Amino acid sequence: MLDFDLTEEQRLLEQSVREWGAREVAPRIRELDRQHRFDPAIVPQMADLGLLGCSVPPEYGGAGMDYVSLGIISEELEYVDTSLRVIMSVHAGLNCLSLLTWGTEDQKQRYLVPQAQGKKLATYGLTEPAAGSDVRGIQTVAVKKGDRYLLSGEKMWISLADIADNFLVFGWSDLEKKKQRDPSGISAFIVERQFNGFSSGTLKEKWGILAGNTGFFKMEEVEVPEENVVGRLGEGFKVAMFALDQGRYTVAAGATGLIRACRDASAKYAKERHTFGSPIAEHQLVKEMIAQMESDYQASRLLWMRAGFLKNAGRRNTRETGLAKWFATVASERAAGDAVQVMAPTAILTSIQPVASTATARAR
Repeated sequence: MLDFDLTEEQRLLEQSVREWGAREVAPRIRELDRQHRFDPAIVPQMADLGLLGCSVPPEYGGAGMDYVSLGIISEELEYVDTSLRVIMSVHAGLNCLSLLTWGTEDQKQRYLVPQAQGKKLATYGLTEPAAGSDVRGIQTVAVKKGDRYLLSGEKMWISLADIADNFLVFGWSDLEKKKQRDPSGISAFIVERQFNGFSSGTLKEKWGILAGNTGFFKMEEVEVPEENVVGRLGEGFKVAMFALDQGRYTVAAGATGLIRACRDASAKYAKERHTFGSPIAEHQLVKEMIAQMESDYQASRLLWMRAGFLKNAGRRNTRETGLAKWFATVASERAAGDAVQVMAPTAILTSIQPVASTATARAR
């Protein structure tokens, strides 16, 4: 049975993340946006709050929280800025939870523990310049050489690409199956930044998520020990799909936070702004926009909570997670666009927040 009430621990978590974001990040996030700058000092603070290993069991250095708690964190972080939620998506969702499920005990001790503790930052490397949703279109290859694999290829649009320590990377370990586009020829590998042949860069002048680090990395015959293969050889596609379910979940919850941020900013402004002798909050069209934001927020929250409930129960949730992400991201773009309408021209001239929200919602 799904309980819509948060536990006491979850309410305290929600409050602590909300207060931290409002105190430490919100006052300067617009300046970071204008500078297109990622502030690395944010990461240790998130680690101190136990966020980076929130859903990892204590025996592996984490806080042992459930999936609903992960959703709460994602929603609260994106209420402040999407760049914060992105850290959770790639580090905790795509990488750590994949290692927890698919990694060997040795991999968990060497990589998951320091990542959950916040001593190392991790990300996910699947997308390439010519391959995104079409995973079988990736061109990265892993050639066996003794007890190692030589990885060569380029990954693009990677969050934390230029600052992460560890990378969950996907490439073809069977070149014959690559020719046939048979996904059972794809394998997953843990790659460290310090491995020879690895290089990365940051993408500048993005449209959205301006305070986040987005970039690329290249591998030129990077030597990866065979003990860094995640799952069995040839199970990379399965690992990738599992990881994306976790990532989509955090995006769904995060987009819900963005809707709430747009709702709150619009409602506040609508009460303060007067036209024709009355607050614009009394105008029917403005009321409709804010009511739509509230409706979308409530529906989006229910959808991601349902997915979290299924995840906690260990039940298949790909459909529910995908639906939650789809609905919430579409609704967040609508909310951000309407927020600009409610707050214009002030939004464009004196406050970057609703404009940034619109760009971010469309840049997912």
